[in-house]
Amino acid sequence: MEFNASNLTHAAQRQAFKVLIDGFLKHLNKQEDRTKTYLQLVDQAQKFYGDGASQETIERVRKNIQDPDNRWMKFINKIIDETDPKYARTMLLNLGYEAFFHGTKTIRKNREIYNCNIPWLILFDPTSACNMHCAGCWSGTYGHKDNLSFEDMDKIVTQGKELGVYLYMMTGGEPMVRKKDVLRLCEKHKDCFFAAYTNSTLIDEELCEKVVELGNLTFMLSIEGTPETNDARRGIGHYDAVMNAMDLLKKYGIVYGTSICYTRANIEAVTSDDFLRFIASKGARFGFYFHYMPVGNNAVPELMPTVEQRKKMIDRIRYVRSDACDIEFYPMDFQNDGEYVGGCIAGGRNYFHINSHGDAEPCVFIHYSNANIHDSSILEILQSPLFMAYHEGQPFNRNHLRPCPMLENPQLLREMVEKTGAHQTNQESAESVEHLCEKCDNYAQEWAPVAKEIWDSQKHKKLPYENYTKEKRENPELAAFEKKTN
Repeated sequence: MEFNASNLTHAAQRQAFKVLIDGFLKHLNKQEDRTKTYLQLVDQAQKFYGDGASQETIERVRKNIQDPDNRWMKFINKIIDETDPKYARTMLLNLGYEAFFHGTKTIRKNREIYNCNIPWLILFDPTSACNMHCAGCWSGTYGHKDNLSFEDMDKIVTQGKELGVYLYMMTGGEPMVRKKDVLRLCEKHKDCFFAAYTNSTLIDEELCEKVVELGNLTFMLSIEGTPETNDARRGIGHYDAVMNAMDLLKKYGIVYGTSICYTRANIEAVTSDDFLRFIASKGARFGFYFHYMPVGNNAVPELMPTVEQRKKMIDRIRYVRSDACDIEFYPMDFQNDGEYVGGCIAGGRNYFHINSHGDAEPCVFIHYSNANIHDSSILEILQSPLFMAYHEGQPFNRNHLRPCPMLENPQLLREMVEKTGAHQTNQESAESVEHLCEKCDNYAQEWAPVAKEIWDSQKHKKLPYENYTKEKRENPELAAFEKKTN
């Protein structure tokens, strides 16, 4: 790529952040130096965003930084203290500057230029191969037949960066089956940050040493509560493998999190104080909770949480994130945190998925596609019919406790697939959109009045930036909704 004025500015800005981060890491023992550097980073962010920065948010962040008793500043400082300095330097630069600052600004600009969704992160499957066969999971039944080549993965990242995407997540199958190519990808794209959803079984000392050296790869470990609740779904011995991986990642000072699918059978186990305190003691600092989705012909709809369980889940996650809780762990709920991201984030609005066959899917749970990475660019994928249907339809529900066009609004997924002629991409066995959505109809109907009751009882704030189409932003119905919620 030729250097031009914008590239020079990018390089200069990255260097400025690098100097701040290096100075910060050099003086970790002095709290006043930390506070000063945090405030300098906020100043840099404000200059970078210009008029796009929320003054209210900036001032709140500054106030929190200067409060020695602020829970989340203590939490951030703990993570810095326990992280390998070399790893921390690259993580802060790539995730902090490239993804959050430079990437976000570039993405927002490109959304206006191309009039389509441009994601903040891209999720892709290096392989369909998995060494496990968890109950209710479509992935472990796919076999070893499909893999993205290194060239495919390199194309995804190279073209993604041109649009402003600097964060990439990998799932599968088990992504670390392709350990060598994953590490090669991280090494080639040293300005990006990568994360792998993994079953933990392939994490060893050699991998940890390489990850510390690279500094731009983290892991989300799959775990489901106690040894009993975990191994009942994932197989005998898996819990012990996760414990070993946690110990290694903590030993090497690698920041990592958890990936937890909550079901009717395990929801209490994976949200209890004892469980959260335990994984925090093992070094896990963040976690993604995923509502069980009845995807695939081998799905087990009976594992879907009950309405009452989901209602409790909302309260539980918000409590753990509140100042009333002292657990050193930050949980995020993919299904119930819609109001903080403006509803459904799929279809490229904030992310999309490319499976191991190369099919571009709006969501990791939505196995339908109009485009494939082998014959389409990332931009062409984002402008394909199904992705544009997502772009034009979001938000799919004004109540962000009902964000999904499959789980809570199944009629909408039916309509989009039919309208766009998208083909199914399930590699295990063909599943029609009707078959998939039928499994969600009753659930959606039962959840709707409960979600309305909860939503109407709470106060909600309009996000300063939502990434809806102009038509949706100017829609009188949305305007009335926003007036009510604010």
